[in-house]
Amino acid sequence: MLRPMSSAPHLFDEPPLVSPSVPPLELLPAGDVEQLLGQAEALTRDNAHGAALEQLESLWPDVRHIAPLALRHRLAAAWAQMYRGHLDVAADLLEHADAIVQSPSFDAADRAAVLYRRGCVALKQAQITEAISLFTRALETNARSAHPSALLAADARNWRSRCYQAQRDWEAAARDADASLELATEAGCDRSRANAMFQASLVAERRRQWLVARFHAEQALEIYRREGDTLSTARILNNLGGIDFLLGDVAAAKKALLEAAATAAAAGSAADVAQATSSLAQVFLSSGHPVDARMHAEAALELLSGRTDFLEETGNAQLVMARAYAAEQDWESSGAWLDNAALTFAELGSTSQLAAVAIARGDLARALGDECSAATHYRHAAESLQDFHF
Repeated sequence: MLRPMSSAPHLFDEPPLVSPSVPPLELLPAGDVEQLLGQAEALTRDNAHGAALEQLESLWPDVRHIAPLALRHRLAAAWAQMYRGHLDVAADLLEHADAIVQSPSFDAADRAAVLYRRGCVALKQAQITEAISLFTRALETNARSAHPSALLAADARNWRSRCYQAQRDWEAAARDADASLELATEAGCDRSRANAMFQASLVAERRRQWLVARFHAEQALEIYRREGDTLSTARILNNLGGIDFLLGDVAAAKKALLEAAATAAAAGSAADVAQATSSLAQVFLSSGHPVDARMHAEAALELLSGRTDFLEETGNAQLVMARAYAAEQDWESSGAWLDNAALTFAELGSTSQLAAVAIARGDLARALGDECSAATHYRHAAESLQDFHF
């Protein structure tokens, strides 16, 4: 069976770029600089992170001594650096933002905005528990504001839902996805609504509610296309391809995944091309075409080289490599790739994927005639996934 497609922690999220307590733009000094800063923020919103960083770098000398603009600059730069895979740089920028926002001139909602982004970076760094804590603190801090931001609350719950999915806490993940949708609707932000539907689709997929998952994904796709959000369109097409495969429509799955790869390429995101390519590899493997699967997995791994913020997809591609080699009866190569996948998923801290590696090890042992070792691996996988221990 095809594994659930990665949500790719994922660039489709639109940060609330203007903190709620900052006065209207026309009341701040340096109007021309402010306009350029707004343009750079818009570039991050449209996923043009390289162009945004170029503009932000040139603007820093002009905004560094104007606290409200300096905060906006640090938040936008951190967001762009995070999605380019420069997580340590993003964390440093947010540390500076945190120092700026401690001034009494800023509101609790401003401090919540920094906490929210720190949580995003922590999740990208696979620090799930820390990320949950930061998102929860962001929600609590935002609620204490004189002018709480519904959009910020929607985004924080959206990202916290991802954390709960990583921990296999489906009830908590579903609650946050539903609350995110309600808050995004309240804020009147269609893109955040689509983001919440995306998470609801992922939760339904993991619960094996595939028709529900497709319904939510198709709703999100419609909004992303209407908004002209190319990269988010690529990501949701990737997930729709996986859902189509789980529903037994291989042709539709391949079509959606090829479109996802082409759309991601048009958006200039090699990492998202890799995700769609890895998903195609899974389809080929599960359809009985191990050579094609291996070729696509190799291509995905090449594109993901050095991207520590895409550990899940890297591990998934490594696991496809292992299973493809096993299908070709190259037992040594299969075992080596299983070791690689195990290391990647251990770094990610994903119980589900480590269980998948254990199952693959069991299958390999069984193919080699070692029934006892196979049973041990299967038992290890089952025990790691059980949710009761007494």
